[in-house]
Amino acid sequence: MSVRDLWQLAFRGLLRRPVRTVLTALGITVAVASMVIFLSLGEGLRRVFAQELSNIGPDVQVSLSGFTQGFTPSPELPEADTVARLEGLRSELGIERITPVVIGVRGGLDPSQSYVLYGLPAAQGVAAVFPNVQAAQGRLLRPPDENQAVAVVGAKAAENAGLKLGSTLRLNRRDSVQVVGILAPAGSFTDSFILLPIRTLQRASSAQGRVSTVALKLREPTTAQAAAKTITERLELEAQTQGDFLRFVDRALRISDAVRFGISLIALIVGGLAVANTVMMGVFERTREFGTLRALGAPPVFVRRLVLTESLLLALVGGVGGLLLGALGIWGVNLYTQNLAGINAAALTLRLTLLALGISLLLGLLAGLLPARAASKMRITEALGRI
Repeated sequence: MSVRDLWQLAFRGLLRRPVRTVLTALGITVAVASMVIFLSLGEGLRRVFAQELSNIGPDVQVSLSGFTQGFTPSPELPEADTVARLEGLRSELGIERITPVVIGVRGGLDPSQSYVLYGLPAAQGVAAVFPNVQAAQGRLLRPPDENQAVAVVGAKAAENAGLKLGSTLRLNRRDSVQVVGILAPAGSFTDSFILLPIRTLQRASSAQGRVSTVALKLREPTTAQAAAKTITERLELEAQTQGDFLRFVDRALRISDAVRFGISLIALIVGGLAVANTVMMGVFERTREFGTLRALGAPPVFVRRLVLTESLLLALVGGVGGLLLGALGIWGVNLYTQNLAGINAAALTLRLTLLALGISLLLGLLAGLLPARAASKMRITEALGRI
């Protein structure tokens, strides 16, 4: 009998118990969909960070303790001393521009009201760090804005906070700024940024003379790794390149992927037990059928393959259904994150698709082993004698 005939027999066997088959397939569908949605967050964030770094100008970031402080390090780095020491290495390392930066987060219970406050020298302009941003309304920062109470607001931040040109944005109880520009939507993190003159943000954060990081633009970006190593060794500061940041993000996301996979594994195990239960019940309900097949000359291996095929077919249907349901869930997640921050936080990649299908089929194979063994061990006389 051909493989095609084997799959047709398995399909007919499952159709004899349509309600049970559908419910079992739904269980696998939900389990696979939950895994796909959870892991798609890691895939999407990897893509977002890689795209974001390609739109950021600095080649090296200098801070006190690097990424161990998190993505928004507090302003603890002495500005004047650090800039002076980096100036001493300008010619040797081919440093084209030194940009001190202050980063802060304005948060609240409502995620849509959380923003990243980004302070940089107005004399250098926004293009020193974000070369691709453009103003949709108003203007970007310019040299006379230094130490002035002005701000350029990202498109999503402006939408969420209801800000327009000329609006007043309160940073804290005593400090407020006037919106002089609104950025064009870029589908990136900058959509939720509020760009300020560095002195203005230092004053509002009570961080005069201190910065979060210093961004360096090199004449030869290919020397970034060597420059970062030199800065770390000589100045006893942490210097990282864009590649270092991506590796850090990837490690962090791998850990979170493992946690999310562990959570979804519980649902997968439950789905596998449901498959095993459905197939095992089918085996005991069809003992006379299997006995007849054996009496007609079908070897035990054929019966075993038939039961395994039913289990795999059930898992395949559930896996495909899980991918479709997961894709719908990913669409919903991205719809929310687009409204929140202007980014797609989840992505269904080829790697994730193959992983989901592979785990689903492995689940079906493992779940069908015991029922298949039980079916192949039946004696012909006992099977035909059962009612």
